[in-house]
Amino acid sequence: MAGFKKTTMLTDVPMHYCPGCTHGIAHRLVAESIEELSLQDKAVGVVPVGCSVFAYNYFNFDIYQAPHGRAPAVATGAKRVHPENLVFTYQGDGDLASIGTAEIVHAAARGENITAIFINNAIYGMTGGQMAPTTLVGQVTTTSPYGRNRDTQGAPVRMSEMLAQLEGAYYIERVSLHDMAHVIKAKKAVKKAFQYQMEGKGFTMVELLSTCPSNWGLSPVEAVSWLKDNMIPCFPLGVTKEGDQKE
Repeated sequence: MAGFKKTTMLTDVPMHYCPGCTHGIAHRLVAESIEELSLQDKAVGVVPVGCSVFAYNYFNFDIYQAPHGRAPAVATGAKRVHPENLVFTYQGDGDLASIGTAEIVHAAARGENITAIFINNAIYGMTGGQMAPTTLVGQVTTTSPYGRNRDTQGAPVRMSEMLAQLEGAYYIERVSLHDMAHVIKAKKAVKKAFQYQMEGKGFTMVELLSTCPSNWGLSPVEAVSWLKDNMIPCFPLGVTKEGDQKE
């Protein structure tokens, strides 16, 4: 039986993520999927500002560094110039659901043949733990010290459900990284999104519920439980759209 080997699509550079952060797991799922689909020479990632800002050090293929929120626009250009390539964005919730809302909505509406890897940890992880569009009602952050108030700050934005309403979106699924069974499901979703893109189906997105122990003020083990007990009820797992509904 062959021994376990690290995917060649990740470099040997030590990652800078905090203990218990699941960005590293998400990176691995992306990298393994690319290698298993034999897309090593065709992969192009677009990473904007956020905790993953140094992802170009970790992935062993071409990466663009995009301005904050503009990854879908950069990815659109890359894919239109080189339609044979696999082009994906890797974005956090502050980036994709706040400053980059217009870019992701219109990329999906146009049916751009790109994939968005959306990391949702319900908080701004890089800039000090502020409230994000995905922060839960009652969740304490540095800018909501008494907890998010639904009356004054609204409810969390459910991006998968919102984008699933657009005709250009072909496949959208929300998964979680809180245990091994769900990590396996998450990888299947990422791989499926990449496959659909290479088949020219249109816009695809995988939303990954992730932990941020440092800004949640929890231990890595506590963070996993908090995700399971609090985030999943707010952001139900599963496919929100699969199939082309364009006329």
